[in-house]
Amino acid sequence: MVRFFICKRLYLNYMKKIFYTLILTMIAGVVTAQIKDPVSWTFEAKKKSADTYDVVLTATIQGKWHIYSQKTGKGGPIPTKMTVKPNPLISLVGTAKEIGKVEKIYDEIFQTDVLYLSNTAQYVQTVKLKGKVKTNVTGTIEYMVCDDAQCLPPTKKSFDIKLQ
Repeated sequence: MVRFFICKRLYLNYMKKIFYTLILTMIAGVVTAQIKDPVSWTFEAKKKSADTYDVVLTATIQGKWHIYSQKTGKGGPIPTKMTVKPNPLISLVGTAKEIGKVEKIYDEIFQTDVLYLSNTAQYVQTVKLKGKVKTNVTGTIEYMVCDDAQCLPPTKKSFDIKLQ
């Protein structure tokens, strides 16, 4: 009889461990599944002339999400920023242009006017080659994405685009 109770107790302890392990695994799965990236990016170079290219970064933004304009002022959310890594074979012409429908609203959370883009946004940087060479343009695009209820932490995406 004593042996039965000892075995039963060991069995229950073992089952509790399995139960708690399963619960923790499910919680970890739910938390991981909630990490979102509602913005997908494409990167390309469009040849304008023999030595000039437009480097085009296109954001496709899902649903009610939006990213903030590179012209969003101080005190607000993180503005979108395109950074091109230095390359001795190219020179940047001007600054990156932002193409898309920019909307302006007063944001209660940031307590300031903000500029944002929804659905699609493009960032275009003109570059000029220094001679007849083949090279790549590399860099990052940093952005912050929000919807009406939440904001996700700022994200950086790297790009590496061939110029031919």
